[in-house]
Amino acid sequence: MAMIIDGKAAAQALRAEVGREVEALLAEQDVRPGLAVVIVGDHPASRAYVRTKTRMAEAAGIAARLIELPAEIGTAALLERIGELDGDPDVHGILVQLPLPDTIDEAQVLLAISSAKDVDGFHPANVGALFSATRPDPDRLLVPCTPLGCLHLLRQTLGADGLKGQEAVIVGRSNIVGKPLAALLLAADCTVTVAHSRTRDLADVCRRADILVAAVGRPGLVRGGWVKPGATVIDVGINRIEGEDGGSRLVGDVAFAEAEKVAGAITPVPGGVGPMTVACLMRNTLTAARLQSGG
Repeated sequence: MAMIIDGKAAAQALRAEVGREVEALLAEQDVRPGLAVVIVGDHPASRAYVRTKTRMAEAAGIAARLIELPAEIGTAALLERIGELDGDPDVHGILVQLPLPDTIDEAQVLLAISSAKDVDGFHPANVGALFSATRPDPDRLLVPCTPLGCLHLLRQTLGADGLKGQEAVIVGRSNIVGKPLAALLLAADCTVTVAHSRTRDLADVCRRADILVAAVGRPGLVRGGWVKPGATVIDVGINRIEGEDGGSRLVGDVAFAEAEKVAGAITPVPGGVGPMTVACLMRNTLTAARLQSGG
């Protein structure tokens, strides 16, 4: 049976490390990292998620602001609010919770966040820096949080040099996970294949992987027979499905019970990549504060 990669424990350790470094930055430069989380509308799941983010930021010593705006706000008014936050020297990171209402131009809003305060790592300048760097340094760049969390878990599982020469297959080519993770794994000296819905013989491609990452948002897509024996499996998917009792539960993109019998190590859902995403948001906020303060 595979070793279970404990994302909750890894995230707790990373948040504690960030907390220590936040206090050191405050003592050395009198700078406390500040994070502004903007939510528009009254989406219950999004509200619960942003409250978790602000609560964990505060626990790490980060000054967190939750800015709740009505769904009726237009693009222009939201851009004005972001501009105010961008000009606030006490705010080092800005995160706009997605999705936004259909009446708002999401792309325009995300571009309005300056690259220096883009703790999601989505700004074209940050994306370009990630892909153009031969050896991207997460302490000098703002990298998308979920791929950064995946890299952290892989290094923890395989060791500092354990990624070198590994064949990695990423199922999913999104700008949020698949593409940036490919850049990070290439920099870690993996041989990387990015597969997707149009990939021929997807199961055969997956079976080549020493490292298999599933990030497509399709519950149970990756079956146990798709996994190379001993491979490390990172399941990024978070899908809510109905259970036999009429309730609902969260599952990943990997058929966990099948893959667990074949893989060498595997992340569960929940409790795997998800907690690391939030922990890496804290890490990015600290990084942004250091870079803006000349640290």
